[in-house]
Amino acid sequence: MFDLELTEEQRLLEQSVREWAGREVAPRIRELDREHRFDPAILTQMADLGLLGMCVPREYGGAGMDYLSYGLACEETEYVDTSLRVILSVHLALNSLTVLTWGTEDQKRRYLVPQAQGRKIASYGLTEPGAGSDVRGMQSVAVRRGDRYVLTGEKMWISLADVADHFLVFAYSDLEKKQKRDVSGISAFLVERSFPGFSSGTLTEKWGILAGNTGYFKMDEVEVPEENMLGREGEGFKIAMFALDQGRLSVSAGATGLIRACRDASVAYARDRKTFGVPIGQHQLVKEMIAQMESDYQAARLLWMRSAWLKNEGRRSTRETGLAKWFATVASERAAGDAVQIHGANGYSDEYPVGRFYRNCKGAVIYEGTREIHKIMQADYALGYRVDKPTRCRLPAYREAVQA
Repeated sequence: MFDLELTEEQRLLEQSVREWAGREVAPRIRELDREHRFDPAILTQMADLGLLGMCVPREYGGAGMDYLSYGLACEETEYVDTSLRVILSVHLALNSLTVLTWGTEDQKRRYLVPQAQGRKIASYGLTEPGAGSDVRGMQSVAVRRGDRYVLTGEKMWISLADVADHFLVFAYSDLEKKQKRDVSGISAFLVERSFPGFSSGTLTEKWGILAGNTGYFKMDEVEVPEENMLGREGEGFKIAMFALDQGRLSVSAGATGLIRACRDASVAYARDRKTFGVPIGQHQLVKEMIAQMESDYQAARLLWMRSAWLKNEGRRSTRETGLAKWFATVASERAAGDAVQIHGANGYSDEYPVGRFYRNCKGAVIYEGTREIHKIMQADYALGYRVDKPTRCRLPAYREAVQA
């Protein structure tokens, strides 16, 4: 049964993350954002809190928490700044949970354990300069040479590109299928920064999430041992979509936190700011915008919590998670725009946080499936054109992880 009541452990986690982010990051986030500076000390603090491996079973160095707890952490971190939630999305959801589900025991010991403990940072490399939503356009290739694969290509818009130690990378391992744009020719690999031929750089002209590290990496004939292939040859596309399914939970929960941040900032401002002799919160159209934020927040929270519950049960939730991501990110964009409007000219200044919220929210409407892609997906589900099939690997149910 879908139960909305949080456990004592979940409430404690929610409060702990809220207090940490409010105490350690909130007072200086404007400075970090202005300077376009990523603070690596944040990673250490998140590791100390157990956040970097929170959904990973204890036997692999994690905290053994459930996916509802993960969503709560994402909501609380993005309430302060999107850059914090992005760390959880990329390191834990896109990489570690995918290695947990698809990896061999050796891969879990070598990569998952140090990542869950926060000793190593992980990222995810799917997007390329000419391939985003159109994964078939991927140009990266992996050529088999003896007991190794040689990877060549470039990945773009990679979170933690200049920070991560480990990368989950996708490339065509079947060149004939690449010519046919057949995704069954794509494979997945675990690549280390230390591998010769690997290089990375930071994108310095982003519009938002300025306190986060976003960049690119290049592979110039990077030799990867065959035992670093994740899953089987040709399963890369399935693995990439599985990873995005986990990442979309974190994005939807994070966007929900951003809606709440916009609501709280708008309520505080509307109570204090006066026009025509009364607080602007007494004006009908301001009330309308705040009411929309409140309804969007409550709806978005229910959607991501439903998705997290399904993951706790070990059930596939591609449809539900996609809907949660689409709704929450579009609603966060609306909330941020209205928050700036409520603040008037002050909303156009970074003396108030709503301008930063507005810049940060747009990315989530694009990455991990654009709103247009998600609209098509949800229509196809409704029309019966799309039906999810069981995958070879599924996310372990939370109760199984606890028993283990």
